[in-house]
Amino acid sequence: MNDAAERKLALSHLWVAFAAFIVACFMGEYQVLERSGLIPALESPTVYFASVSTHGVLMAFVLTTFFIMGFGYTIASTSLKQPIWNKPLAWGAFWLALFGVVLAAIPLLTGKASVLYTFYPPIVAHAAFYIGATLLVVGSWIWCTIMLVMFTQWKKANPGQNVPLAMFATAANAMLWLWASAGVALEVLFQLIPFSLGWVDDIDPGLARTLFAWTLHPIVYFWLIPAYTAFYVFVPKQAGGFLFSDEMARMAFIVLAVFALPIGFHHLYMDPEQAKGWKLLHGVGTFVVALPTLVTGFTVIASLEIAGRLRGGKGLFGWIGTLPWTNSMVLSVILSLLMLIFGGFGGIVNASYAMNAMIHNTAWVPGHFHLIFAGTTVIMYFAVAYYLWPILVRKPLFSKSMALLQLWTWFIGMSILTTPWHVLGLLGQPRRISTVVYNNLLTLSWKPYELMMILGGMILLGSACLLIYNLVKTQLSPYSETFTEEIEYAEPIHKVGVLPGYLNNLLFWNKVIAVLMAISFGFPILQFFFMNTFGSSAWGY
Repeated sequence: MNDAAERKLALSHLWVAFAAFIVACFMGEYQVLERSGLIPALESPTVYFASVSTHGVLMAFVLTTFFIMGFGYTIASTSLKQPIWNKPLAWGAFWLALFGVVLAAIPLLTGKASVLYTFYPPIVAHAAFYIGATLLVVGSWIWCTIMLVMFTQWKKANPGQNVPLAMFATAANAMLWLWASAGVALEVLFQLIPFSLGWVDDIDPGLARTLFAWTLHPIVYFWLIPAYTAFYVFVPKQAGGFLFSDEMARMAFIVLAVFALPIGFHHLYMDPEQAKGWKLLHGVGTFVVALPTLVTGFTVIASLEIAGRLRGGKGLFGWIGTLPWTNSMVLSVILSLLMLIFGGFGGIVNASYAMNAMIHNTAWVPGHFHLIFAGTTVIMYFAVAYYLWPILVRKPLFSKSMALLQLWTWFIGMSILTTPWHVLGLLGQPRRISTVVYNNLLTLSWKPYELMMILGGMILLGSACLLIYNLVKTQLSPYSETFTEEIEYAEPIHKVGVLPGYLNNLLFWNKVIAVLMAISFGFPILQFFFMNTFGSSAWGY
């Protein structure tokens, strides 16, 4: 990535992402302290819910969107070996999205958008929050357009050749996000903004929740695909080996994009608006989408085994010890997969109707969510940052040993934080409340787990500070004229021949998605326009 302007574009996105991340980490530690009831001076439902909402938005929307855009620009320019298409438009998307974040932050920080990170009326935020969020999404749509244009241009310029795997994954993610974000966009543009501005007198919460369910689960894969991309295209090379199968990787990304979209009603199992048949359909689809994760786990572990045996590993498991554990990318993928195993188990529980009914409104859900998102996904964001930062700033990483310490502490802190959440969920502790001090025998059993969560949060906060310190010191270190490192992509162990169109193009899969979305969301949404439903006298600001 030799173009300084392109490096600046990617780096600007990544800095916004990690600035949002560190602010959210401080808020997260405040929240576990407040919920514990150990420090009465901190107890304030108003401040707590403002903090939770801001924390959720910064992590789930700002960190992810800006990281994915910056990572995507890097992947596109280096894997395709061509400049970013329409850099002025890319910068326009950056500033539009950043302005949206600032606009949304004002009502968030003033307690006028304390709706968590979900858009569930009848709880309605200040209009500025929804307008800001809309601008952030529009900025991401422009990024999607740039990625798909570059994908298409490369294919036209290189007929008959295979699109590089990294770009194939990035384009698939752009396609997924355009589809996934349409649900919340419809909800915000036609329901929440008009209501929050006083243009309409009521709102249908059932329709709103259905539209948000359209987005709520696929967005997880929008976050996850960059992590999987690093699994496939960076990890094997960094481990000293080869990718086990290019074809299996492409199939995993296709199945993720296709089957992650027409599901989401497992978030509405307890809602009366949708019939049980539609919930069953979405529930089955939720189990299907576990398949690409299993394929990914198999392929990545096989790739690591190839590397370990090339490094001299013998016996059934001897290759594990020969892996370069001091390489931040390799360490990250091992820790990420460990968290994915346990987080994936929690996801299966969430997708199962009977078990979902037991844990749906308990602390189990944030435990699962944090393990998959802040654990499995975000730790790979760290690994990518450690790998890309020196290349983008043309300087060596300030401290490789600090990077390893940061990754281990993040893993340990996340394990200590999320395990009590899962246990508390089984003990009946509700979520989305500002305090759990009820002073009865049941809540006394919660206390040890609350203390563990505080410890886990403190370790995570310290780990986050190590990350930012390392990146800042790298950025501010003297420029190195001798620094020549460039991005290296993994090669498959077996040379890839000419791929069939369905593994080298997204047009067919876009049509498949359109059909599946029409089936799974068509009637559930249209029914609201043909049956007598009642709007809500929503409360807001």
